[in-house]
Amino acid sequence: MFKDTTAFSGFSVDDIPAAKAFYLETLGLEVTEADGMLTLHLAGDRATLIYPKPNHVPATYTILNFSVPDIEPVVDELGSRGVEFEHYTGTPGETDERGIFRKGGPPIAWFTDPAGNILSVIQQ
Repeated sequence: MFKDTTAFSGFSVDDIPAAKAFYLETLGLEVTEADGMLTLHLAGDRATLIYPKPNHVPATYTILNFSVPDIEPVVDELGSRGVEFEHYTGTPGETDERGIFRKGGPPIAWFTDPAGNILSVIQQ
């Protein structure tokens, strides 16, 4: 039934203007706005919908992963733009002083958008 249909993902935020500024200015993504919602235009012609939700609760899992060839310069650049990376301790592992997890899989660093949703940058 859906084999030939276009699908897209979406997530909620509690403040559309703050989300637009973050995704457009801080992350440098192409963002359009229509009908009170945002669309992120990601590489590979992938669109992601951001919609307002007054009783928004941030996701407790990673909602969006940005794949990069080298994580360290990206972490540095995002840090210079005011992004603060999450720091985790304990099981299954710990992030280093920069917020990069390097044990078990590709290096990955997590951060949040203004609505508290978890995003990551992951080295591929």
